[in-house]
Amino acid sequence: MILNKDMYVPVLGWRVAEYQALWYLCSLVKDKTVPLIYIPEIGFDFNKGKDKKTVNNHVCPFVKQYNTKWGARPAWIALHKKISLGRMDNGNHVFDYIFDGLRSYRAHAVPAVSLMSDSDTVAAAARAILRDGYGAAIRVRIENLMAEEPEKEIIKLAHKLALPLEETDLIIDLGAPNFEPYQIFINGLIAALGRFGDLSSFRNFVITSTAIPKTSREIAKGIDKFLRHDWLFYKALLDALPDGMRYPFYGDYTVVHPEFTFMDMRMIKPAGKIVYTTADTWTTCKGGAFLKNRAQMHDHCKTIVSNREFQFRGAGFSFGDDYIARCAERLKGPSSPAHWKKITINHHITTVVDALAKMYALP
Repeated sequence: MILNKDMYVPVLGWRVAEYQALWYLCSLVKDKTVPLIYIPEIGFDFNKGKDKKTVNNHVCPFVKQYNTKWGARPAWIALHKKISLGRMDNGNHVFDYIFDGLRSYRAHAVPAVSLMSDSDTVAAAARAILRDGYGAAIRVRIENLMAEEPEKEIIKLAHKLALPLEETDLIIDLGAPNFEPYQIFINGLIAALGRFGDLSSFRNFVITSTAIPKTSREIAKGIDKFLRHDWLFYKALLDALPDGMRYPFYGDYTVVHPEFTFMDMRMIKPAGKIVYTTADTWTTCKGGAFLKNRAQMHDHCKTIVSNREFQFRGAGFSFGDDYIARCAERLKGPSSPAHWKKITINHHITTVVDALAKMYALP
């Protein structure tokens, strides 16, 4: 799996909104998208005071869902730490179940492990690599990046995977850092990347991060706006890279913060809101409690379509934009909060793919 420079790497938890957003992408956008999909932790039942499912029941639907929603297109597959430590009912590792199942569908699924992955997870990834021949990704967190000799740790892990670096994808996950001031962060990152030696040794080189607000409490009612610092930082980084240093591919967490937490829905009343990705911002429209006034979503959509702050791309831009346009005309219903997450992620992915295509367009 060799990425082209205008390809996009969204990091997505395998939840309904996320995989539905992928499914509803148009084919041209899918062709430029290689997601890093991770199996998220199990939801918590606050009434019963325990996890909603066993690891087995949580993971079992994934293989068929993946085949339906993404098919044979390439993707990396990772596990939340809690899932990697669990086991299927027959005692098998979750990775063994996933890759054995996806193999039957001829999926181009590539395991992704981190420097902090436990030995059983690394061994299961090695088995998938041996059977499928698709290589693997090694994810490096920012704290690993700042170590004295990060390259040695990566080479050690690649050796455990029985994998040469030319079949290894390096994915540096910056998480949700304080990007500003850009130049200071860029200088530190470039210095850290210099300790990797020849970055061209890796099959693919990706940097992922996010600047999305962690919770909706950070979003004001009415119209609010947040700079997409991850995207702006990425463009500034490309301009600052020294001659000869390899350019990274761009990845982000779409509109979902990586520190996603389950909340007791008995105690909160989620607001009706839409997060709309523009060229450099997330511009939001937020109202009151969704369940008390579902019809507010029609007004939010009308605002997005008519207010220049949102730079509405038109109904034909994406599935998400089409739904927003129809909802503004009351031709579509207000649906559910999960549905609106699907709409906003679908629009976000299409926006990023479009921006990368323009950035790398031939003169």
